[in-house]
Amino acid sequence: MSHGHCGSGGCNGDHNHEHDSPEMGVEYSLYTKIDKENLTCLNEAVDGSCKTIFKPWDQRLNFETMVDSDVDEELLINIPFTGNVKLKGIIICAPDDESHPNCVRLFKNRPHMTFDDTTTEPVQEFHLNRDPTGLLEYPLKAVSFSSVNHLSIHVPSNFGNDTTKLCYIGLRGEWTAAQRSEILITNYELRPNVADHPNRVWEQASHEIQ
Repeated sequence: MSHGHCGSGGCNGDHNHEHDSPEMGVEYSLYTKIDKENLTCLNEAVDGSCKTIFKPWDQRLNFETMVDSDVDEELLINIPFTGNVKLKGIIICAPDDESHPNCVRLFKNRPHMTFDDTTTEPVQEFHLNRDPTGLLEYPLKAVSFSSVNHLSIHVPSNFGNDTTKLCYIGLRGEWTAAQRSEILITNYELRPNVADHPNRVWEQASHEIQ
C-alpha cells in the first residue's frame, strides 16, 4: 500500500518520559470510552485483534494481546468514541525490534477512513522512538484535538520489518457525554383554519358587521 509517510516537517513532536505510577492508570483510561464494537483496523492479520491493544495501562506490557499487520507494514485504525473527547497525549507501545512503528499520523472526526484517504494532510504526526515499556508520551495539540468523536491512527511504516506489531495504544484526555439535542417542531399558524376555531371566526365576523 505505502500511501503515506511522515513528512520532513512537523513530525518530531515533544515527548516526555512519565513515571510508572498508579496515577497513569487513571489518566490513560480513555480506552473505556471507545466504542469497541465499531472500532475497525485495516490490514490487520487477525480480524478484531486491534481491539485488544486498547486496554488498561497496567496491562500495556502484556504482549500476548497485540495486532500484527498483514500484507505490508501499514495499519489504519478507526476509533469511534462514545462521547466527545479532548485528547492530550498518546502512547505507542510495541516490541523492541524492527516491527515497531516509526511514525504515526493522526486524523480526527473522519469515520470510515481508508488507505486512499491517508494521502490527505493529518492533523498531527510524529516520528516515534522505540518504546517497549509504554512510558513515552507524545503530547497532542490541545486546540486541534479539543472536540474529537472519532480518531483515526495511520501507521505508514516501521523500523524496517515487513510487518508492523502493536501491543498497546494509550490515549490521555477528557471525556464528556455527547449532547443529543432534541429538535422540537412547532407549527405556527400564519392563517387560522376556520375548522379549528369556529367560535373565534364567528365572533370576529359579528364585530365586523356591527
